[in-house]
Amino acid sequence: MPDDTTRWTVSVSRDTDMAVRSALARRGMKKGDLSRFIEDAVRWRVLDQSMAEAREGFADLPPDAVEALADEAGTAVRQARRMQLPRSRGAKEL
Repeated sequence: MPDDTTRWTVSVSRDTDMAVRSALARRGMKKGDLSRFIEDAVRWRVLDQSMAEAREGFADLPPDAVEALADEAGTAVRQARRMQLPRSRGAKEL
């Protein structure tokens, strides 16, 4: 684990504990991998909740309007990246 970690104390049911430890063992992971597994799971859950909130925010827009916003955002990101990339001979355009 990196030096910039924070220690958590969490409580889970015995069934959850056994299920997670069994899943880790089946994948050849060891006790120390539990922290990495939890961090990965938390990141995915935060992403999932963020996506759900975003979907709610766009729920009242017609699909065409959402697609237009996504296209506009994608174009803006590509343009910003092009400005940041150094130009070299033979470089592919994004």
